[in-house]
Amino acid sequence: MERVTISLDDSLLADFDRYIARKGYQNRSEAVRDLVRDRLEQERSAEADAGYSVGCVSYVYNHHQRDLARRLTTVQHDHHDVVLSTLHAHLDHENCLEVTLLRGPTREVRGFAETLIAETGVRHGRIALTAVDVADASHRHSHGHAHSHGHAHGHAQAHRHEAGAHYTHVHLKPKT
Repeated sequence: MERVTISLDDSLLADFDRYIARKGYQNRSEAVRDLVRDRLEQERSAEADAGYSVGCVSYVYNHHQRDLARRLTTVQHDHHDVVLSTLHAHLDHENCLEVTLLRGPTREVRGFAETLIAETGVRHGRIALTAVDVADASHRHSHGHAHSHGHAHGHAQAHRHEAGAHYTHVHLKPKT
């Protein structure tokens, strides 16, 4: 690891130290590393339109808005290839929060997320993407479902994997 020295004016350093305390960092170095990683990831995902990303889009909307819930669901179904899962929470009698997990080509994932946020009636929206390297992994897994809870689980019947069977799946490794 290389040591780097930076200069900050007193006011900026005081603000940074308050940020570090609020976030619970143990030291300035950890905070700086996280800020640099975050900024580099923002740049990478903005430039990596041909790459692959994982991430989420979160948004708040009024479910009384005419046909909005149906439109949001339709957009998700139309992009089932990038949508992994959606969490829906009721905030009050009118407002809902949804968080949708995504993966796929960065351009498609970003376009889908922006489409959700742009729907009339969506009040707040944020996109968080992480560029990843994609690798097909083909190796043996032991999928035994033994648990120390002393009782059987229903999924053992649904997933009849033979011990040591050969499976192929995708590994998504973050680039930072």
